[in-house]
Amino acid sequence: MKTILLLFLLSVCAVSFAQDNNKQDNNKWNADMFPDVSRAAGVSFQKFDGLNSRIANFPQYKELRNATGVLQLGWFKEDHQFVSQINLMGGSSMSGDRGKRSSTIRYLGVGAEIGYDFIKSEKIALFPLVGLGYQKYQARFFRDNSAVDFNSVLQSPNVDNNLKSLDLTNGFFNYRLGVGFAARSPKHGCSIGVQAMYTGSFSDHEWRSGQNQTLGNAPSDKLSQIYAGLVFTCRPLFMMKRRHM
Repeated sequence: MKTILLLFLLSVCAVSFAQDNNKQDNNKWNADMFPDVSRAAGVSFQKFDGLNSRIANFPQYKELRNATGVLQLGWFKEDHQFVSQINLMGGSSMSGDRGKRSSTIRYLGVGAEIGYDFIKSEKIALFPLVGLGYQKYQARFFRDNSAVDFNSVLQSPNVDNNLKSLDLTNGFFNYRLGVGFAARSPKHGCSIGVQAMYTGSFSDHEWRSGQNQTLGNAPSDKLSQIYAGLVFTCRPLFMMKRRHM
């Protein structure tokens, strides 16, 4: 009887141990399937010489700045040292007096890159990046309207129309070349690092109206942008919970 009871207890322990191992393996496998969520903040530098040289001929408008603040949100994954990432990005900057003569440049974009981590370490990563993307730009120019009488705006729709900003648009399919470095915490499933990226367009594109219509004799520019930013990555919260189960 004691022998039977002992065998029964051993079998129960063996089954429980096997279930725990399977659960851990399944949790690890599921965790490895999902990419890390990435968030980044940085600055980009881009000269639109064609547009700025044309704007310089009209003193009522302020030329665009070259530096733009950038925020990014996306995902990052490394598997057997192969790196892949996709990011949505948005940038904006303003020059001049916000309430008077000023200009702003804004863009939204998406980029996808692949790379290879040359350091075989769980705590440090160093990888080149290459990829493709698209960025859509809006340039907005505000005139100085401080001399316009307030009552005249109320009385005449034409005066109100003349106060509106000048909007121009452009868009670029682009190639992306960069490098990234990250310090990782395997225990917490998070990392902090930096990335630098060069983004270039395949050809020049003419600037269009705010409604994306073609304009005659429009200036053209190409994308030749340098970006540097701080990047935070972390496993999705629900996967971190499962990993500790």
